[in-house]
Amino acid sequence: MPGHAVAGVDEAGRGPLAGPVVAGAVILNDHLAIEGLRDSKKLSPKRRSELAREIRLHSLAWSVAWADAAEIDSLNILGATLLAMRRAILGLPLRPQFVQVDGNRLPELSFGTERIEGEAIVRGDASIAAISAASIVAKVCRDQIMVEMDRIYPNYGFARHKGYGTVDHRERIDRFGPCQQHRRSFRPFRVLAPGSMTLTD
Repeated sequence: MPGHAVAGVDEAGRGPLAGPVVAGAVILNDHLAIEGLRDSKKLSPKRRSELAREIRLHSLAWSVAWADAAEIDSLNILGATLLAMRRAILGLPLRPQFVQVDGNRLPELSFGTERIEGEAIVRGDASIAAISAASIVAKVCRDQIMVEMDRIYPNYGFARHKGYGTVDHRERIDRFGPCQQHRRSFRPFRVLAPGSMTLTD
């Protein structure tokens, strides 16, 4: 692998109706293995939190960053995801020589006069330990953000469903209307008239 500092990069929260898309970037310590790394979606919340603590303690470097709902609406979800990934890479205290990104697209990897090489790996979160670690820290961070949003916007149940389009969440949007954290460019939102919005299939 080119270079000695390889960062894994992944995101959490592309599909929800509300909240940010969060990206993680992790450079693991080759001499200090973390057992149990895998796709964050296949881990229980408790195990994710435990592993996130280990990753923060024992990796060479880690970072999380996000793009908020307004940026998602402005850029589209792919553009916002790539922006969050770029921010996470930029936030690493140790600059990697190479990045491995989950999926089939790379974020912009030019930083001033420097460019980092990278590769996109489909299902990389299931096969590359550093990408798995990035998916875990991203997911744990995003869940914490949504719990905090639940305190600010108590009508929507964000702490329970984390912004995903559950029946309860959709019913609450119908009842209270969308808040600032909802991705208004996403279906099933549909503008009926200026200042009003409802849900549709």
